[in-house]
Amino acid sequence: MSVRFARLFCLALVGVCFSTAATAATKSGSLVWRGDDATANAVMNEVGKAWTQAGHGRIELQPFNTASGLDAVSNGTADLAGSARPSDGSAQNDRLTFTPVAWSGLVIITQASNPIRSLTLKQVHDIYYGRIHNWSEVGGRNAPIDVYAVASPGDGVEYSLRSLLFGRGNQPVAAPRLYVNTRKLEEGIALNPNGLGVAMLTGIGGNPKLKAIPINGRAPTTANIANGSYPLFIPLYLVTNPRSAKTEQAQDFVEFLKTEPAKAALRRHGVLPYEDGTRLAAMDAERRSTILAEVGARVPHGTPISAPGATYAARAAIAPTSQRTVQARAALEERRERAADDARLERVSGSVSNVAVTGVEHASGSATTVSQANGKDFGRVNAGATQARSTYKVVRGDTLSSIAKAHSVDVAQLRAWNRLKSDNLQQGQVLRVSKR
Repeated sequence: MSVRFARLFCLALVGVCFSTAATAATKSGSLVWRGDDATANAVMNEVGKAWTQAGHGRIELQPFNTASGLDAVSNGTADLAGSARPSDGSAQNDRLTFTPVAWSGLVIITQASNPIRSLTLKQVHDIYYGRIHNWSEVGGRNAPIDVYAVASPGDGVEYSLRSLLFGRGNQPVAAPRLYVNTRKLEEGIALNPNGLGVAMLTGIGGNPKLKAIPINGRAPTTANIANGSYPLFIPLYLVTNPRSAKTEQAQDFVEFLKTEPAKAALRRHGVLPYEDGTRLAAMDAERRSTILAEVGARVPHGTPISAPGATYAARAAIAPTSQRTVQARAALEERRERAADDARLERVSGSVSNVAVTGVEHASGSATTVSQANGKDFGRVNAGATQARSTYKVVRGDTLSSIAKAHSVDVAQLRAWNRLKSDNLQQGQVLRVSKR
């Protein structure tokens, strides 16, 4: 080896060492963030740039979904996670630190061509629970409601909506169409005029193919979220791991969200800095109680009960419930209802007049007064007339939900009695609408 070559080799080796050291320094000065795709694209890109411009290093964004972010922070492959929900109380979550940094809104979305103008909280609850299946039942056109959801039970957007509507985030819902994250869910609904799902207000901004449905007459705007009049507002969290080697640096980024450059970036995307939402924090508990009362739900204890029509995957992931169990539960509820009806009838005495009769399923004895409007449907009710019609022939426009309502039964009971695998009905199809 010549002297000249040896010198060149040494210089090259020194250069490589300096380059490697510089790369390592840059890598050690960077942070990895993982979380919801919509939040990353709408908010974190700009906040990350502000962090870098302030001289703190680089933020590497890995957008996917909330659950993957929490997993990555827990196992050390990410330093920060973006979450649209607080800790769920699991062992994994209890090892992490959830810091609220902003406020945003959940939005119930459909395709822009869908003519629906508004939904109530009760209607949204019943759609997700499987009691409402057709847009015509909520003032829309006669078409099935195709409910979309994110498959992961730990998804922040889904978890937060279910917490508000059902009192707990792990409530299974009647959503047969599942996606890996909210971005894919939004893409699916954009192609389907009958689709419905939940997303973040920040995630759909500027998308002309999607429409955010007003709730209780209130549009999901930044102003309505800020004053609390739009009911589906939620805090957004940054999640860190106190056992991480970059805990201090990650916490610096959390504190950076309180600075004016970061707050300005949040506001530009319709996100409210957490400190600006002190009113929302103060009203949060009362707001949740009000919503549960409005939809007729309560915070139950124990294992969540699957919604009628909830997918097997959702039940298996959260609360394993076989179809046989669902049918048995429906039968038990029916027996309880009949026992309650019989008990009420036993306590009835005296005479009744000028009563509008709408059904005779549990009637006995004789009735001599029937309203003019409904009299043509009944005739005279005798002691033996205790058996109501047990079948029904499907006509155009019928849905499983409307038939169940008309015959005072549950959708789950109709499915069980007729061994239905879906809610699709055929005109002329004969359904069993009574246990007997």
